Amino acid sequence: MWWVLLLTVLLMQLFTWLFGRGLLWLLEGYLKKGGRRAVWLLVFGGGNALLALSLLRVWPGAFRLTALWMVVLNYGALTMLAVWLLGRLLRLKWAPERTARLRRVAAVLLFGGLFALSLYNAYTPVVRHYSVRINKPLGKPVRIGLASDLHLGVLFGSRQIDELVAIMQRERVDIILLSGDLMDDNTVAYDVENMRPHLQRLRAALGVYATLGNHDLFGHQAEIAAALQEAGISVLHDSAVLVDNRFWVLGRPDELDRQRADTADLLAKIDTERPVFLLDHRPTSIARHEKLPIDVQVSGHVHNGQIFPANLLVKLFNDLAYGYEARGRGHYFVTSGYGFWGVPLRLGSQSEVVVIDVAGE
Repeated sequence: MWWVLLLTVLLMQLFTWLFGRGLLWLLEGYLKKGGRRAVWLLVFGGGNALLALSLLRVWPGAFRLTALWMVVLNYGALTMLAVWLLGRLLRLKWAPERTARLRRVAAVLLFGGLFALSLYNAYTPVVRHYSVRINKPLGKPVRIGLASDLHLGVLFGSRQIDELVAIMQRERVDIILLSGDLMDDNTVAYDVENMRPHLQRLRAALGVYATLGNHDLFGHQAEIAAALQEAGISVLHDSAVLVDNRFWVLGRPDELDRQRADTADLLAKIDTERPVFLLDHRPTSIARHEKLPIDVQVSGHVHNGQIFPANLLVKLFNDLAYGYEARGRGHYFVTSGYGFWGVPLRLGSQSEVVVIDVAGE
């Protein structure tokens, strides 16, 4: 929407101004008048040039650089706020002139520390465990391994797939569910880096099932679906499969697919007296789904905001932006994702795999 774009541009100007002020403060005493002008030209000119290239789609790589620049501005603003608070505390005992050097060192360390922590969170997954009981017969419990939003591409590839394989094997999951955005828009990096042998090792006794997310539907869905199928992953596109003659796994493509079927229509085609596990990339339909005979739904997409303060903002636009809730007839899970989008950074969120133990009546 146009107003979202306008708001983004205006906020970017504000954060650019704050970042420029912070740089001038950090370099105070080292810059002459011409140097100060150069700083303003660099931050405003360079940042807005990247933004323009992204919006005009002149250069494909501009978007990722623009995203990185926006993170730089965000972390710069957070650093300035923290150092300002530190200064207010220190001035209770010392004059500001005596603590200027300390505050500048603290600013550099904090700014670098935010990036170091963000890289760690992006590439170091945690495993989160849940146990739920559904009100349908299941025979014996099922352990689900859930991973979403891998965004396999130039920054997230074979090594991360191998780590995911190791986690699923270590957790001894019975079935693996991949709830969308498995590729980063296309299969170019997947093919160039020969990720297929690595993805083929992702196995579970009851199978590996996936659905397509919005980034899997940007014009290359056929190649992405074929790549997943060739790796032994069953892609569910408005379809269901009866697993072990005990429960259904139902998959819907992302809502970007305007032709996708309604969930109620899909459920009408199967025996819902058996347990139903649904893969739905976005958690936007939970309010409707909780009234349907769905026992477990797994979603992703939101990334838990990925970078603070976005993890606070996404809560305003989603009934369930992250974590687990029991609602209506079923249990709903939204994971922060195993990979990341745009830049390899996470602050206020962390890469994760979710393990769900499901027991029946």
